[in-house]
Amino acid sequence: MGCTRRGFVQHSALGAAVMSVLGRRLEGLTWSRWLDRSAKIRIGGCDWSLKLEGKLEAFAAAKQAGLDGVQVSLGRSEDRLPMADSGRQRQWLAESKRLGVPIGSTCLEILHRDNLKAHPKGPEWVEQSIAATAALGTEVVLLPFFGSQAITQRAEQRAVVDRLKGLAPLAQKAGVTLGLENTISAEDNAWMLDQVGSPAVKVYYDCGNSVKAGFDVYQEVVWLGKDRICQLHLKDGQSLLGQGQIDYPRYIEAVLKSGFEGWAMLETAVVTDITADFRANADYARKLLNKG
Repeated sequence: MGCTRRGFVQHSALGAAVMSVLGRRLEGLTWSRWLDRSAKIRIGGCDWSLKLEGKLEAFAAAKQAGLDGVQVSLGRSEDRLPMADSGRQRQWLAESKRLGVPIGSTCLEILHRDNLKAHPKGPEWVEQSIAATAALGTEVVLLPFFGSQAITQRAEQRAVVDRLKGLAPLAQKAGVTLGLENTISAEDNAWMLDQVGSPAVKVYYDCGNSVKAGFDVYQEVVWLGKDRICQLHLKDGQSLLGQGQIDYPRYIEAVLKSGFEGWAMLETAVVTDITADFRANADYARKLLNKG
């Protein structure tokens, strides 16, 4: 609470110990770099991956699994997002505060049904998601583009860009970033961002989606860099992290090289037990981050 790392180092006994070893290596890291790594990237989990999509119990499940936060679903309806309700927002905020588990971001999953490239209600859903995300005190809303709602063709990307140009100023005014998660290349994503021309529109980078689409995630995440990526999804097919197709030590090294800071959300498969698997994945990711 108002205590900087410098203040901690200067005014605590542990800080004095840290000062005494600064510059020395401990398992390949200085203490100062270890503190930086821990602070810059936080590991959360998606409520749907925790099998609690749109449910208040996701906060308790995340805490039990040792996660730093939750990515919250905004829900589906015919006219109004469930999370657009102020009473529901107060419930989620109260539970987040009670358990000390922050809302790291939101997800506009209704775009799986009513896409942003052509559906008449697409822009309206995004407008509602901006207001709901801001009300929840967080800064990123994920906009998904998958399956029949994918944007693999340039004409589809242009259609989304045209709509984002009108939505981006609303997001920027609210302090919200629209994160595009899709199956297209880093270059195509960058083209879309350039066309929109707003800091309120970025890439929500998912290494699992990109590997499946045949892209080089170790190069893409560095090439996109911290200025184009708002958040990350971590997953490895149907395996625990590091036991699937992705070379996770190499990938996390690339993430650190990119300069990315913020939330990395586990969208991981459940292999045996939800709590145990999420804890194992979070511990593994943190270990790699702290060795970077």
